[in-house]
Amino acid sequence: MRLTAAVAVTGFVLMACGEGDIEEADAPVGEDGEVAECGDFDIAINPWVGYEASAHVVGHVASSQLGCNVEYKNLAEEVAWQGFGSDEVDVVIENWGHEDLKQTYVEEQGTAQVAGSTGNEGVIGWYVPPWMAQEYPDITDWRNLNEYSDLFQTSESGDKGQLLDGDPGFVTNDEALVENLDLDYEVVYAGSEAALIQAFRRAEENREPLLGYFYDPQWFMSEVPLVKIELPPYEEGCDADPAEVDCDYPVYDLDKIVATDFAESGSPAYDLVEAFNWTNEDQNVVAAYIAQDGMSPEDAATKWVEENPDKVEAWLA
Repeated sequence: MRLTAAVAVTGFVLMACGEGDIEEADAPVGEDGEVAECGDFDIAINPWVGYEASAHVVGHVASSQLGCNVEYKNLAEEVAWQGFGSDEVDVVIENWGHEDLKQTYVEEQGTAQVAGSTGNEGVIGWYVPPWMAQEYPDITDWRNLNEYSDLFQTSESGDKGQLLDGDPGFVTNDEALVENLDLDYEVVYAGSEAALIQAFRRAEENREPLLGYFYDPQWFMSEVPLVKIELPPYEEGCDADPAEVDCDYPVYDLDKIVATDFAESGSPAYDLVEAFNWTNEDQNVVAAYIAQDGMSPEDAATKWVEENPDKVEAWLA
């Protein structure tokens, strides 16, 4: 869920995937008695369904309660951050660490600001399907993985075991981990979150060996409770050099990143973003509506908002 290595980008291409429906709502009134207008509100959509769930819930509330003209823009993570300085993107609603991007866009350029935690805790790691953990109990200790590497060989990995990652843009230390832990594995990319989920689903249904990258919050865990591999414990600074990483991923306090101009605009949408806070369970419910039940992101967001008025009211207070 969530999750990219820095990629050099020469151009900035935006694709709108739709606008939030604007329903009749009383315009909010500021402390000075003046009507606070929202106007355009541009939300980046990064390529995983948990992010999409958060973005559409915020967008639905902004549209229906604040009268904002919401536009969702499908963007890779680093490309979205570039949009902060050109008024193309107002918010990245779920950031998984990215200290490198914070250094560039927050500290150096000043085009972005941190707008607090989403309340979600992000966990990245290596997982196997439940049947494997039951049949090979010691496989969940990374020190035993080489003993099982032949089980995971595929046409893509050759004579090494396959470690299946998702989108090449997701945050990953896996190639460095394989090398630095002397593991007889090859990182192979499934290409997307959907492909990764389908691979794990098939592996559990057909009792096929699979070792792969995965993360939480993620609705799929309620369908197939993947079992995490215990990598060397994370310690502060153990991932400071990307080429020398030899430890597990940290637990990420997922936060919100906004354009500085947006934060200073007086828009009520910024106040909503800053106040937005929910749990992994909340996000997984909306993500399951989208990915498992086939609802549109807007319908999924509407359903959750209608069922959780107290939480929404707290964001608007």
